[in-house]
Amino acid sequence: MQASSTIAERTCGTGECGKSCSKREAETLYADARRAMEICNACRYCEGFCAVFPAMTTRREFTKGDLNYLANLCHNCRGCYYSCQYAPPHEFGINVPRLFSDVRAASYEAYAWPDAFAVAFRRNGTVLSIATAIAIATVLALVAHFADPGVLYAADGSPGAFYRVISWDAMVTVAGGVFAFSLVALAVGGVRFWRDTGGGSVRMPAPAVEAVSDVLTLRNLGGGGGGCNDLNERYSNLRRGFHHLTFYGFMLCFAATSVATIYDHAFGLIAPYPFLSFPVQLGFWGGLGLVIGPAGLAWLKVVGDPEPASRRVMGGDFALLALLMLVSTTGLALLALRETPAMGILLAVHLGAVSSLFLFIPYSKMTHGLYRSLALFRAAIERRRNVV
Repeated sequence: MQASSTIAERTCGTGECGKSCSKREAETLYADARRAMEICNACRYCEGFCAVFPAMTTRREFTKGDLNYLANLCHNCRGCYYSCQYAPPHEFGINVPRLFSDVRAASYEAYAWPDAFAVAFRRNGTVLSIATAIAIATVLALVAHFADPGVLYAADGSPGAFYRVISWDAMVTVAGGVFAFSLVALAVGGVRFWRDTGGGSVRMPAPAVEAVSDVLTLRNLGGGGGGCNDLNERYSNLRRGFHHLTFYGFMLCFAATSVATIYDHAFGLIAPYPFLSFPVQLGFWGGLGLVIGPAGLAWLKVVGDPEPASRRVMGGDFALLALLMLVSTTGLALLALRETPAMGILLAVHLGAVSSLFLFIPYSKMTHGLYRSLALFRAAIERRRNVV
């Protein structure tokens, strides 16, 4: 038996179009993942490594929904790859991290809503980059057309300066409308994932607490305390740390926007706010996290061992990390230069980048946060059932 190639390296083989056949690729991908899980289930050497393998051992057969569940439960710590006696160059060619990265990407596309938007996951890096450029150019063009040049290029740090460039109603309509759409798309995708991976009603609060703890601490990236194989066979906590900076940086920035809204509507305090104010401090430290975290994750992808990595998803991952850094750097630049003539242009660029990020939350690697959280919840439920 020869080591199987990755799904990204296969074509349909018909020669009729010279392009990859998505249906045939998906069938082969899931067949490869099923074969790997059957071998792993017979071996069970990695049973104590992470949440994936205990969940695997409760199954004798693996449906497509089971594989989607296990793939999203995987945190890509790569410990199993470096410990596996059947990893390449063994003839079995077991490479669970790479396989599950490809399965996750396939599951994102399968659960995406509206269905027509699922194509965004194909060539995700290209689609995300072009859409971001279009969003920024559109906002810049609208601001240049509608804003008074005397206001747009003036130095103004007084209360309401932002809204004299782009009105509050316009900001809410653009960013708020896109974010609301993305929440609906995520909700539909989450329901589809939950039903496909086993369904069932949610009646136990304790597993939810366990799952939230796993999400917030990234316990499965801790490697039992020693860390994961972020770069090579050596253990580290680098990716866990960078992931924390990215996640909590994003949440701090979201909190800054929420607090600013309360300041404006509840207390009549209009932006821009002083540097030491609560919303600005939340945004400043969140912005720093969203620069350092994505930059660190991108660095790990560049210098890490390429063998357990999926080349299929690499472009989309880099594009998302670049977009996160663009949002944070333009936000920090806006904070630093908000009392200069550059404020109006920076505000337009920042709003365009934020709008693109919000739009692509359900159609980029960002969606893994939802599916991984649901997978961790299901794993917590299964653990309690097995104990009982």
